Amino acid sequence: MTDYSEEQRNELEALESIYADSFTVLATSPASFSITVSSEAEEEEENVVVTLKFTYVKTYPDDAPLYEIISQENLEDSDGSGLLALLQEQAQENLGMVMIFTLVSAVQDRLNEIVDQIKTRREEEKLIVEKEAEEAEKVRFHGTPVTIENFLSWKAKFDADLAEMRRKKLKEEEQSGKIKLTGKQLFETDHNLDTSDIKFLEEAGSSVEVDESLFQDLDDLELDDEDDPDYNPLDVESD
Repeated sequence: MTDYSEEQRNELEALESIYADSFTVLATSPASFSITVSSEAEEEEENVVVTLKFTYVKTYPDDAPLYEIISQENLEDSDGSGLLALLQEQAQENLGMVMIFTLVSAVQDRLNEIVDQIKTRREEEKLIVEKEAEEAEKVRFHGTPVTIENFLSWKAKFDADLAEMRRKKLKEEEQSGKIKLTGKQLFETDHNLDTSDIKFLEEAGSSVEVDESLFQDLDDLELDDEDDPDYNPLDVESD
C-alpha cells in the first residue's frame, strides 16, 4: 500500500533543496507551496518569470496535484494559458510518480522557448523598421519624378507666389517712401486702378458737359500745304 504522506514529505525536502531561492511553503495541511520559475535569457530585461502554486491532494502522486499561476512577468495571457495546458499534459503523463520537478522543468523549457520567440519577433520588427526607413530614405534621396503635369503645377504656384512677394515688397517700399512707383507698378500693386476711370465716369454720368462750339467742321479748317495730300515741295517756285 502506497504511503502518500511519506512520498509527499520526501519530495518536499528535495524540492526545497533544489529550488532554495524560489521555494516557499504556503501551508502544511494539505501541503501547499510555490516555486518561481524564470527563463534563462542572457539579458535580465528579456526574462519571463512565473510563480507556480502546487497543492498536494491526499492520493498524490497517484492523482495529479492542484496547480495554478499566481504571478507572471513579461508574459502574455495567451502564454499563461499555454503553460497551464502544458502542466495538465505533463501531470497526466507522470501519474503514479512524484512529478513536481518534472512539471517545473517543462515550464522552464517553455519559458525559454517563449523568450526565443520574443527575440525573433523583435528582430523581425527591427528589420521591418529598418527596411521602411531605407525605403523612405530612397524616396527622399531620389525625390518625386518630374512630369509635365506636376512641373506645370509647380511652376504656376511658384510664379503666383513670386508675384505676390513682389507686390507686397513694392507696396511696403511705396508706403515707406523709399521708391516712387511707375504706372505699371501701381496697377500691379493695386488692381482697383483698373476700374477707377470707369467708376469716375459712371459716377459723373450726365453731369459731364461738352462745349460743342469748341469744335469746327473739318471743311472749315484751313490746312497748311503740308497737310494737303497732293502737296509736293518740288512744285514750289523759289523766290
